[in-house]
Amino acid sequence: MAQLWGGRFTKDTDQLVYNFNASISFDKKFYKQDMEGSIAHVKMLGKQGILEAGEAQEIVEAIKEIMREVDEGKLKISHVYEDIHSFVEATLIDRLGDVGKKLHTGRSRNDQVALDMRLYTRQEVLETDGLLEGLLRAILTIMEQNTDTFMPGFTHLQKAQPVTLAHHMGAYFEMFKRDRQRMEDIYQRMNYCPLGSGALAGTTYALDRYDTARQLGFVGPTLNSMDGVSDRDYLIELLSALATVMMHLSRFSEEVIIWNSNEYQFVEIDDAYSTGSSIMPQKKNPDIAELVRGKTGRVYGALMSLLTTMKGIPLAYNKDMQEDKELTFDAIDTVKGCLALFTGMLSTMKFRKERMEESARHGFTNATDAADYLVNHGVPFRDAHGIVGKLVLYCIQKHAAIDDLSLEELKQISPVFEADIFEAVSMETCVEKRLTIGAPGQKAMEQVIALEKEYLEHDWKKSIADWETALLE
Repeated sequence: MAQLWGGRFTKDTDQLVYNFNASISFDKKFYKQDMEGSIAHVKMLGKQGILEAGEAQEIVEAIKEIMREVDEGKLKISHVYEDIHSFVEATLIDRLGDVGKKLHTGRSRNDQVALDMRLYTRQEVLETDGLLEGLLRAILTIMEQNTDTFMPGFTHLQKAQPVTLAHHMGAYFEMFKRDRQRMEDIYQRMNYCPLGSGALAGTTYALDRYDTARQLGFVGPTLNSMDGVSDRDYLIELLSALATVMMHLSRFSEEVIIWNSNEYQFVEIDDAYSTGSSIMPQKKNPDIAELVRGKTGRVYGALMSLLTTMKGIPLAYNKDMQEDKELTFDAIDTVKGCLALFTGMLSTMKFRKERMEESARHGFTNATDAADYLVNHGVPFRDAHGIVGKLVLYCIQKHAAIDDLSLEELKQISPVFEADIFEAVSMETCVEKRLTIGAPGQKAMEQVIALEKEYLEHDWKKSIADWETALLE
């Protein structure tokens, strides 16, 4: 078919070149944003007198009809068109004739695609944030229910000190809370409208860029037309944030996988989020956690790909930038899918509380507290450290926990030990005496849970929605 830009050329593009150049196979994903941007542009052209009011109204109604037909499946987006912009404009011209040809007045595909991608990404940031919020709520529920569920805390994958499941989950709450804060930050910084930047140097038409920005829910227009069409920083920031989300999910998945193993048996994953083996009937595999862990590299790859694409591009627009879309779309879809599935898996997971506590006891996580007991009874710390080291060695040889020993056995290692040692090294005492904010003690955890609940009550998306509603009134 004839291209909308074909006047300069004397022969058709080679088919292989056309196919290589075309983007409709993936940019059709933001057909709705393309048409919404065109509607705002045409309304502004009519308001400014660049188009007659009747022409502007006719074009707007025709675009709305095209959008309805695509939504309902009555109109298929054809791959004979180079990109989604060409499809919309050509369809409009077919229906309106010469009036449809006025759609592109004062606009370039450069600022058009910059707008479409920004509109699409902005919505995806909100949806990703919503999924992160859902995950945080699932984590908070587990925290509320497990302030007295004792388990080992680890360093170097070695049992270190006793904590609670609430405390362990609280660490992930903080990670995903920071991920949400990054989403808000990205949204605020990207929320400026590139429409009206033209190809790179603006336009001679008397456009009202503030009007189109307001119609589309932006804070205002971008302030440099060259940057407006060539900025992909917001995508790099988003991909970086998404890569961080996946890193957090991958860490969490790794722990779920370990906890699900026969050696740990801390959790049981619901059947709906597990699969079996084709040959080994006893197997129940943590496939969702493993796939989330595996897909992390895919999102990392998208970030590195776009960084590499952008590193050598001079101002302003270059065709290389077309490569931003497929990898960004894939990264967004991957992260959203992983968040939804992981939240479902976590929400249905059963925690084996007794097994967790036994693991903490037999992992000598109370050894530090035994040393502190000796210090509090006048033993220099370095000597106390050595005494408890011998105590742990003795327990290993006997296959016993510290608090399984008799007082006589303890006194053989150090006469300083008295009967109150058993209370001092109990899991409950070891955890409950850690009461500074951020520690695993129950009162400290209750404080933190209250703060996290308060955080979730203040949804930044609602503030955005209220602001956008006021903007359009």
